[in-house]
Amino acid sequence: MQRTLKPKVREFSSVRERAYQYIQQQITSGLLVAGAGISDLQLAKDLGSNRTPICEAMNKLAAEGLLEENAGGGMIVAQLRREHIIELYELREALELYAISKAVLKPMVPSEQERIQKAIDLVGELENELRKAAQDKLNPDQMKRFLTSDLGFHALLVGLAHNSRLQKVISGTRLLISAFNIKRLGHDAKTLRRIRTDHQTILEALRRQDGETARTTLLEHLQVGQKQLLLEYDETRREDTLRLHVPAIFLE
Repeated sequence: MQRTLKPKVREFSSVRERAYQYIQQQITSGLLVAGAGISDLQLAKDLGSNRTPICEAMNKLAAEGLLEENAGGGMIVAQLRREHIIELYELREALELYAISKAVLKPMVPSEQERIQKAIDLVGELENELRKAAQDKLNPDQMKRFLTSDLGFHALLVGLAHNSRLQKVISGTRLLISAFNIKRLGHDAKTLRRIRTDHQTILEALRRQDGETARTTLLEHLQVGQKQLLLEYDETRREDTLRLHVPAIFLE
């Protein structure tokens, strides 16, 4: 009896995990925007499943903050509010500063340094692309590449602490922030240079096991990032309000 049940349990978990990954990717890629409704019936059809594992996956995403219950029933993509951004960055500061304090206690191995340096160099490549193309800001595709390299840098930084539970919590926090970042304005060359310089300073401090410099630079780096994100959030909300009440000014 048990032998026949085990494959079904694995299959159920697999469908639930596929649904979880599918919805998560739809949100972080921008295909599902904030406020968009999620249909468990449609997902079940798309994934060739019944509704039970789909609902399990949606409940998990709701617990993580990517989905929320709609006032009229059902689930929608979570709409990040200003206070959410502040809370997420406060949590990120606490966790990443702890991680870097652990990481600085032992020397970095060459492979760790190389992976982090590669993430830093990708930002430099984007900066060069802007200069060669005489662009003012990154276009949407370039911005996605930047976000990938930036999140990669911070993920590698946290990985130096060798704490899997800490990595999981921080990964979830960054995921929520990145879901909002998809709609961000493109960075200019000055912003890219500042970010690359901060990242390089943190890496060099870790190489020297200089915890004070690493922590101070990381804290200032995250605080500036939060401030910029809040400014863009406010600007987006102002534009949305104008589009709603004075749509004529956006007509060509």
